[in-house]
Amino acid sequence: MSPILVIGSTGHVGSQVVAQLSDKGVPVRAMTRKPGVARPSAQVEVVQGDLTSPETVEPALNGVDTVFLVWTAPPAAFPAILELMARRVRRIVYLSAPLKTPHPFFQQPNATRVVAEQIERSIEASGLEWTFLRPGMFACNGPHWWGQQLRAGDLIRWPYLDVPTAPIDPADIAAIGVRALCENGHAGAEYVLTGPESLTQREQISIVGSVLGRALRIEEMTPDEARKELVSVMDWGMAPSTSVSAVIEKLLSAWGAAAGLPAFVSTRFSEITGTRPRTFRQWAELHARDFRG
Repeated sequence: MSPILVIGSTGHVGSQVVAQLSDKGVPVRAMTRKPGVARPSAQVEVVQGDLTSPETVEPALNGVDTVFLVWTAPPAAFPAILELMARRVRRIVYLSAPLKTPHPFFQQPNATRVVAEQIERSIEASGLEWTFLRPGMFACNGPHWWGQQLRAGDLIRWPYLDVPTAPIDPADIAAIGVRALCENGHAGAEYVLTGPESLTQREQISIVGSVLGRALRIEEMTPDEARKELVSVMDWGMAPSTSVSAVIEKLLSAWGAAAGLPAFVSTRFSEITGTRPRTFRQWAELHARDFRG
C-alpha cells in the first residue's frame, strides 16, 4: 500500500489525521519543516519539507498516491507545489474553509478567504481527484483565546459574548479527512463540518469554567477594546509572519455579522459517519489541561 502524505502534519487537524491513519494501519508519511519537533508513532515516516522550497517537497511525494494538504505557506508558493503533486499523485484532500456556507459569519471578506478560494480553483483545474473540507470554528481555539486570562485569575473579558458559534473538535474534522483519503466516493465533495450545537461565546466560556471547577466572571469587551487588548491576552500560536491585527479584525467582522443569529450547524459529520460529533463540553473535558497551561 502506498503511503499517504500529510502536509501540515503537526497542526491541530494534520496531527489528528496522522494519528488516525496510523491507528488504522495505513502507511503515513508526515511532512514537516522541522522533523525533530514531530513525535508521531513508530509506524509513521517523518520527512522534512518546506512548502516554499519545491525541491524539498519532491522527495516526499515519491511513491505517494494520496495527499492531505493543510496550506500554511505564502500563496505565491502554491502553483509550484501543485504542479509537483499533479505529476505524482491521484487524490488530494484539502483543509479549506466554509467559503460557500450561506451564513454571515462565514461570508465576511478577508485575506485568508481569498487565498483559500485561489487554492481551490487551482486544485479544481489540476485534474486531480479532490475533496474539500470546510470546517467552521475550531474548539481548540479556546485555550489560545482564554488560557492566559484563566491562568491569571477568574475574570474573562471577551467581545461579542452573545454571538453563537458551533465549535468542532479537530479530531472530528480529521475523521472525515481520513475517510476521504482512504475511501472511494468522496471525489468532488465539499464537506461543511461543525460541532453539533449552537453555543454563544458566553456559554462556551461558562462550560470551560464548569469543566475546570471554577466560577468565572465574564465581562463584555467592546470591539475597540478588543483591538487593543486581545493582542496581549491571547496565546495566538501563529507564525511570526502572521498579522495578529488582521486576524483580530477578521474575527470581529465575523462575530459582528453573526450577531442575533443562531450559529450554522451542519449535519454532514453524522451523515458520513453515522455518529454524532463531539460536543464542546466533551472536547473541553478531554483537553482541560490545555486551559491550565
